[in-house]
Amino acid sequence: MDMMVELWDAYDNEFNKIKDMTLVRGESIPDKVYHLVCEIIVKHIDGSYLLMQRDFKKPYSGMWELTAGGSALQGEEPFDCASRELREETGVIADNLEEVGRVVADEHQSLYVEFLCVTDCSKDSVVLQEGETVAYKWVDKNALFEMGDHEFVSKRAMKFINKLGF
Repeated sequence: MDMMVELWDAYDNEFNKIKDMTLVRGESIPDKVYHLVCEIIVKHIDGSYLLMQRDFKKPYSGMWELTAGGSALQGEEPFDCASRELREETGVIADNLEEVGRVVADEHQSLYVEFLCVTDCSKDSVVLQEGETVAYKWVDKNALFEMGDHEFVSKRAMKFINKLGF
């Protein structure tokens, strides 16, 4: 297991980096300070969406996520974070990521930058990340909206699908 300390940049709630402040994963974050998280909605050119099932040893075990994603490392810009997380968590390599929105989550002291990746990858080429994901499936938009809250970790990304009509 990798025991390296993960460092993050500190941000204010306007997505501005706070100069000379570093956050450490697992340590408490000061009030009114945030860390950056990038999430990627993966949509196949046939119109289906990629869902990833969380590892059963993680919080929200066994629940489905509409996004790949994770925390930006210190010095990492949102696009670079999104590209890295997408590759690590799904095996999908894409340079056509489109930022589709930003969300401030005060309750998690997190800033979310949401991306859309439209891909023509082979649907059976998705790679699971050990310790992160245990399964994946492609679902059409109707099936996506029929899934219940108890099946999803977060429906934050669903708002972007609705709002932007993709």
